[in-house]
Amino acid sequence: MAGRLDGKVALITGATGGIGAATAELFAREGARLVLTDRYEVALENLAARLTEHGAEILTARLDVSSAQNWSDAVTAVRERFGALHVLVTLAGVVDWPGIEATTEDGWDHVIAVNQTGTWLAMRAVMPLLRESTNASIVTTSSVLGLIGSGAAAAYQASKGAVRLLSKTAAVEYATRGVRVNSVHPGVVATPMIQHILDEQGDRQPDIARTPMRRAARPEEIAPAYLFLASDESSYMTGSELVIDGGMTAH
Repeated sequence: MAGRLDGKVALITGATGGIGAATAELFAREGARLVLTDRYEVALENLAARLTEHGAEILTARLDVSSAQNWSDAVTAVRERFGALHVLVTLAGVVDWPGIEATTEDGWDHVIAVNQTGTWLAMRAVMPLLRESTNASIVTTSSVLGLIGSGAAAAYQASKGAVRLLSKTAAVEYATRGVRVNSVHPGVVATPMIQHILDEQGDRQPDIARTPMRRAARPEEIAPAYLFLASDESSYMTGSELVIDGGMTAH
């Protein structure tokens, strides 16, 4: 049976993170040629080596998603190596936990630069390549905290709400131009970014406490959402939100 991403070139930001690595592995198994990007070069090369052993064709690029120049360089590398791009997955992200009064300007600026501006820069940089493919998909990463309030993490929630609506407006803009845009909204996921909190608080962690399934997701439980939205199986979906949250937003 052919892979669900056979013939497609997919660029993943934040590829060495928990969800990023799980998504890269799944995409590789489904036949995608991969452009893996991250700030962490050693982790990036280790991931690429592991996937290459299983036959995946991979290009790696160190990428700060908040840098327009980094994006320009990455697009040039993709064009030179593959000559095409069919899928963009934006998984690079950072979190800052303080609420409104405790958030600093530096903290706010950093989160917005990576999560919000980085998503826009990604779209802007790769859109010409995606439009050339005429059958492309962008999958952005928002959060359940881009849908509901938590009373904390002011900068993070603002950025994830912005990603949600940026995705929708891009979906409308490119609906007849060969590019679909959808957002994924994970709940609590056991990734390195928050693992220390989960280890300390366990099921007392507030977001887990209000999740009906009473546990964090594994990255492998989130990655299939990106595969579905990247594949042609979701060909009539654009501007949609795919929520994977253990029931948190069902309240």
